Amino acid sequence: MYDRLFHYIEQYSNSTLSESEKEVLTNTWKPQTLKKKAFFLREGELCNFAGFIVKGAMRQYTVDDNGIEHVSELAIENWWIVDRKSYFERTPATTYIEAWENTEMLVLKRSNLDIILEIPSIKEMFWQMNQRNQIASQQRLNDIVSLPASKRYENLQKKYPAIIERFPQHIIASYLGITKETLSRVRNRIAGKNP
Repeated sequence: MYDRLFHYIEQYSNSTLSESEKEVLTNTWKPQTLKKKAFFLREGELCNFAGFIVKGAMRQYTVDDNGIEHVSELAIENWWIVDRKSYFERTPATTYIEAWENTEMLVLKRSNLDIILEIPSIKEMFWQMNQRNQIASQQRLNDIVSLPASKRYENLQKKYPAIIERFPQHIIASYLGITKETLSRVRNRIAGKNP
């Protein structure tokens, strides 16, 4: 389980973890298992943990005043899941985080963050992660504002085909900011193009 985390860290840094650094990580990151539909976080709670998904799939979403869910994040193996604002600013969460499949993860308690930031590979990894996250968030916002539904779906399909395979149509539609009916039409149109 930890080998996957170690590999991820080394992949996004310029250094190799020492055995003592690995020991620090195994002492600060704890395994957690969630059954399908179990919540990692609910709106209003304090997000005390950041999760690294080892196996499974999760979604992060908000619920508006009309009870409609709006998916903001979809995550699978080797992805992170956290309500960043709540985790870093210590404010109540504005999102729900739910296991969409049975999920195994390693979780980092907020109070252990400073301990692991002493490890150079972790600092490098977080720098890379934050850059990639910011770029992806900006691109997603630009896509939602400027691209038609069909192009948003095609981009998601090309970049993250596993997401398309692992989540149902209504979740994908919410993530793309479109209705499930629109997504159904888009998928039918694409299927017609690629017999």
